[in-house]
Amino acid sequence: MKKIHSLSSHLLLLITLTAIATPTTITTATTIGVTYSTPASISTTAQLSPDRIAAKVVSMSIPAVRLLDSNPAMIRAFAYTNVSLFLSVPNPLVPLLASNRSLAMRWVYRHVLPFHPRTKISIISVGNDVISYSPDVSPFLLRAMQNVHQSLVDLRIYKISVSTTFSFFNIVPTAFPPSSAQFQQPNGEVIIRPILQFLERTNSSFLINLYPYNMYRSSFSIPIGFALFEEFPFNFRDDLTTGVRYRNLFDMMVDAVISAMAVMGHENLPVIVAETGWPSSGIDASEVDATLLYSEMFLKALLTHLRSGSGTPLRKEGVSEVYIFELVEKDAKQGIRNWGLLHHNMTSKYSFEFSDGGKARSFVELLIGCFVGLVMLYLLM
Repeated sequence: MKKIHSLSSHLLLLITLTAIATPTTITTATTIGVTYSTPASISTTAQLSPDRIAAKVVSMSIPAVRLLDSNPAMIRAFAYTNVSLFLSVPNPLVPLLASNRSLAMRWVYRHVLPFHPRTKISIISVGNDVISYSPDVSPFLLRAMQNVHQSLVDLRIYKISVSTTFSFFNIVPTAFPPSSAQFQQPNGEVIIRPILQFLERTNSSFLINLYPYNMYRSSFSIPIGFALFEEFPFNFRDDLTTGVRYRNLFDMMVDAVISAMAVMGHENLPVIVAETGWPSSGIDASEVDATLLYSEMFLKALLTHLRSGSGTPLRKEGVSEVYIFELVEKDAKQGIRNWGLLHHNMTSKYSFEFSDGGKARSFVELLIGCFVGLVMLYLLM
């Protein structure tokens, strides 16, 4: 009887040790991808072939890529990989696709039909921050989105959603408190509301470019630690209307978007952060916080936060996808910010690996934990 009791105790110990070694989470709550656009210079483009970019993305275990220029050669390079692609229609094409349905079908024929489903295309953004960069194009957004969506339906392609990408700073004038956020007028009523209705009807997502770095720079009252996810005693902001305490700027901005959508009756739409990041160098010497150190701190903390599955105070499931801007450093020029995860030679700028940021323990670690448990069990018997 003693032996059975002893064996039971040892088995309980083994189960406990195995549980310690077992990952608490196996899947991640948010898909974390990167953005990529073909470099402008011919020499750099020759070095970074589509096949090389695709191979690098796969080797880094990046599950999704936003192609800002939707180069057909790049789309083809991701065929038969598990990488999901987020395609973009350039702003100048928006009025053309809106006015001529056949041109929308031609765009789909060129950028989707030859590759789908061998290449996993998940979403198409018709335009990027049109309200800011091409305000005269804004009235054409919805019609262009409808034409691209209908072109996909006509080709019996139902799993690729269609949306457009907005910039946080150009549509949400006040981020705090998040509960009071509304879309800037008159664009909110004239442009955004009909688009929200389209997204709801077609089961698509609201796409937003969201940079805590820009918000931090625009307000002296935001401490750097709040923007970098640091756990310090005073790194928080309380929304007195909802009683919610925010411990990082990213969640606060996401919830401001959700509140603005709620005002228009669409609070349940999925949200995708189409761009985010922290620059490793600034436009000039005044950007003292655009450093490699702060960039690495932000990215590591963001990955850990997203992979924790904790969501935001107003949306427990969090955002569905986040895209880090950007994969490869642009040519070093005066007057531009640097954001890339990789140098031009495709080596990492940072000391952490994209694929391990905040992830659960690997299967190898699990086996090691079980082995340790077995050894301890043997020694105790």
